[in-house]
Amino acid sequence: MRERLLDTKPMTRAQIVVVAIMVALNALDGFDVLSISFASPGIAKEWGIDRAALGWVLSMELIGMAAGSVLLGRAGDRIGRKPTALLSLMLMAIGMFMVSATGSIAELSAWRVLTGLGIGGMLAVTNAITPEVSNSRYRSMAVSLMVIGYPIGAVLGGMAASNLLKTHDWRAIFEFGAACTALMIPLVLWLVPETPAFLLTKRPPGALDRLNHSLARLGHQALDALPAAQTKAGGTFLDLFAPGMARTTVLLTLAYFFQIIAFYFILKWTPKIVVDMGFAPSTAGGVLVWANIGGALGGALFGLLTQRFALKAVSMAALVAAALMVTVFGQSGPDLTTLTTLAFAGAFCGNAAMVGLYGLAAAAFPASLRSSGTGFVIGVGRGGAALGPPLAGMLFANGWSLGMVAAAVSLGSLAALIAVAALRLPPDAA
Repeated sequence: MRERLLDTKPMTRAQIVVVAIMVALNALDGFDVLSISFASPGIAKEWGIDRAALGWVLSMELIGMAAGSVLLGRAGDRIGRKPTALLSLMLMAIGMFMVSATGSIAELSAWRVLTGLGIGGMLAVTNAITPEVSNSRYRSMAVSLMVIGYPIGAVLGGMAASNLLKTHDWRAIFEFGAACTALMIPLVLWLVPETPAFLLTKRPPGALDRLNHSLARLGHQALDALPAAQTKAGGTFLDLFAPGMARTTVLLTLAYFFQIIAFYFILKWTPKIVVDMGFAPSTAGGVLVWANIGGALGGALFGLLTQRFALKAVSMAALVAAALMVTVFGQSGPDLTTLTTLAFAGAFCGNAAMVGLYGLAAAAFPASLRSSGTGFVIGVGRGGAALGPPLAGMLFANGWSLGMVAAAVSLGSLAALIAVAALRLPPDAA
């Protein structure tokens, strides 16, 4: 059974503050992903490296993120959500700062792996904290807001990077990112308590006192005694593939894997498509910003729709829309306004579908496995992020047109749709 302690209680100001911090933490991912894109020309010029070597640099973070999602996601279910969030932030801050002090590709790659390790852990734990500090009425909305932190961070990060590069070299981008990340550590330490769901499931020594401390921090009354255990404590990683749970784990992982291929096609290939159409490289940044704005608005609309319609139904509708808009994006002619509009619409629908997958993961996994399960889904699923751009590049290299490649990539959203349709949520899931 699912933990119900906060389900029927109104959302307090303290709970809203925690959700807002989770949005900010997810925004760090968006900032970091776009910041390396802005920094890469400077890195290549200063060190004289070719595109092949630069491609490996750009992929190092994804490798670290996959490992961090699985390993630190598991830590979130063992040692707690808050300690894991703090550990992830420290890894991210150290990784970002040390990038600015590197003198070789090997060193830079190693610190990018460390940064990705922290981001992966952060993605897993924020997707556990957000639903666990929300009531049932606003849980899906809270998760939606958390996920749209990514495109918000990408937009703000892109703007910050552009301004920094006017007066500084590429290292300033990572120093700025390290400072922003470090500032989040005291905020999490002071304003984010351990979640009641984790304490009720794990039941560590002094569980009642710790639970009442968390409830007080969240603005709710203390309990006289611990409620009866509703989920078993201390689940293992293998429990993700135990009878009754394996189906959920596999389907969500497949859905995330295939949808992110389609979603990242627009985010990663739009700048190249803009340049190939004859526009200046500087123009590509503006198109990408509008794509991320579309992603943020799509996630927000998704959250509003879940207040009136079932989460699974809205998610499936978003996946259909994502497949359609990626296909239409591929039909764009050499018109910058049309291309920008279609990139906006494609990211709008694509990120709405991504929000749905995060919400489904939060709803499908029990508290004892929520961080581990989400971490596994993100970690393995992010392989789609690494696979998608090279796959599209291979198709382009073999003579496929933009329309043909987009139609092929859109099949990822349809494959995700099939997986979500087969998913069985708990009867009391949000």
